[in-house]
Amino acid sequence: MSQAFEHEEVVVRRGRRSGLPLIVAVHSRVLGPAVGGCRLRRYDTWQDGLTDALRLSEAMTYKAAVAGLDFGGGKSVIVLGRDTGLTAELREAALEDLGEVIASLAGSYRTGPDIGTGPQDMVVLKRFSPYAYCAPAGHGGTGDSGGPTATGVLAALRAGARHVFGDASCAGRTVVISGFGSVGGGIAAGLAAEGARVVVSDVDESRKGAALASGYGWVEPDRALSAPADILVPAAVGGVLDAAAVRRLAAPLVVGPANNQLTHESVADDLAEHGVVWIPDYVAGAGGIVYALSRESENHDHEAAHRRVEGIGDTVSQVLGLACSTGVTPLAAARRIAEARLAAAPARPARD
Repeated sequence: MSQAFEHEEVVVRRGRRSGLPLIVAVHSRVLGPAVGGCRLRRYDTWQDGLTDALRLSEAMTYKAAVAGLDFGGGKSVIVLGRDTGLTAELREAALEDLGEVIASLAGSYRTGPDIGTGPQDMVVLKRFSPYAYCAPAGHGGTGDSGGPTATGVLAALRAGARHVFGDASCAGRTVVISGFGSVGGGIAAGLAAEGARVVVSDVDESRKGAALASGYGWVEPDRALSAPADILVPAAVGGVLDAAAVRRLAAPLVVGPANNQLTHESVADDLAEHGVVWIPDYVAGAGGIVYALSRESENHDHEAAHRRVEGIGDTVSQVLGLACSTGVTPLAAARRIAEARLAAAPARPARD
């Protein structure tokens, strides 16, 4: 994403219960209320947490716009210090502090789980505001968004495969998945069911046993990018693709849900010059938010919401088609689609 941040609203507050820095960044409400997950993680400084919130909220604007959602982009971050002990009591206090901030924004920022938070944490936030998505079903939510996210990535992957290989089927293809968490595991299971040869990697060595027991191959994290493959799926942390990493890539197609995979937008040009088709992460990884908003905000049933998630494949085809017809990278094409939608939106009040 660009480094010249232009956000509608940024709230930075120290929680009165927890004492932790809290950040809510709203990049845009042009299309509707801002949406973006709640991240709870360790940073060297609170300013690093702010930078993360700014970057991620901007990406959410484009994710929602490209996906055809009538929502803008936001992000919330609870900043833990490197040495902060996260007890259950501190966690709840921090979430209650954030819940008050979200409530003060009167529905103009809405959240869900992200790195470090999950459905049960949304129950705490819902004490203060109804706009906390993906709480457990017993609390009126749709639960873990990992399944829909994986479904959307699989749809994006098939569209990408059709573009690169001439066939959407992944049967017989080798796919390396970097990150074997809930989303990476769902992608692996879907690909294996299609007959792909799945190889996984994770910095958590304890996941190796589960991977091998599932019949997947294993590659060490420092070799995942260069491992022989038809498709690489970044499904863990962002910032994994820089100019040096691109030169090590073996796969001609890269598509995955990890946020902010590129260290800089110019890496999209490096990928194209290296002959790699990269599907922008905010396009491929939109399944979770598409499903949750379809169900919890727009009252669609499961089948209708699932169809919208599968529609990510059509969006990828549109992005790749525009990239080919105009001679730009898929990142530039996705941005054009998003910006056209943002430009065409009618003026609306800052808060709904």
